[in-house]
Amino acid sequence: MGPIDRREREKEKLKKEILDAARHLFARDGYDSVTIRAIAERIEYSPRTIYLHFKDKEDLFRELCQHDFNEFGQRFAKLASVKDPVQRLKALGLTYAEFGEDFPNHYRLMFMSEAPDYEGKGEEEWKGNPEMDAYAFLLATAAEAIATGRLLPAYKDPELLAQTVWAGIHGVLALHFSKCNDPWVKWRPLKKRVKTMVDLQVDGLLAAPVKATKRPSPNIGKKGA
Repeated sequence: MGPIDRREREKEKLKKEILDAARHLFARDGYDSVTIRAIAERIEYSPRTIYLHFKDKEDLFRELCQHDFNEFGQRFAKLASVKDPVQRLKALGLTYAEFGEDFPNHYRLMFMSEAPDYEGKGEEEWKGNPEMDAYAFLLATAAEAIATGRLLPAYKDPELLAQTVWAGIHGVLALHFSKCNDPWVKWRPLKKRVKTMVDLQVDGLLAAPVKATKRPSPNIGKKGA
């Protein structure tokens, strides 16, 4: 491996350190409170080093979000192979929670932090595309589940269905992150709480199966039967 390859590898390594430090600080302190200097101090470099990779804090934040949402979306995309949309809806809830458990700083930044007010650039190519946009994938799954005719008649709005299922799982995670060390509550394992929420939500959407009418035996009522 030549010196150019080595420099590129070191450059990418430093960029990852910057993104990891920024993610931690944004999730902990909020976007407005974090400065480029604070990010530089966390990785023990000068602010000038940050500006070699990013134009400003907004540019850094945008790339960080695009990176994390892309990673998140890839997990969802793997569930396209689940043919039954009702079961896929359950799998999406479990996968969403697994991502939050595996990457708590990613999750806090993506779903529990107020984003800066900026025009999203470069988002047009993936927004609304189920192969890249996790919410679009959830929405498409909700629409498919409704189309099966297996849900209660009241649930006909895919947007409402998707947002409600999302809110339920998010509530479990948000409570976990904010109160998991509170000794006042005897917390059950996170995975059990998540699965219980998923089952309650999705199974609660299903209409009761129509019971087949039992036909009388053709011999009933006949003499000598």
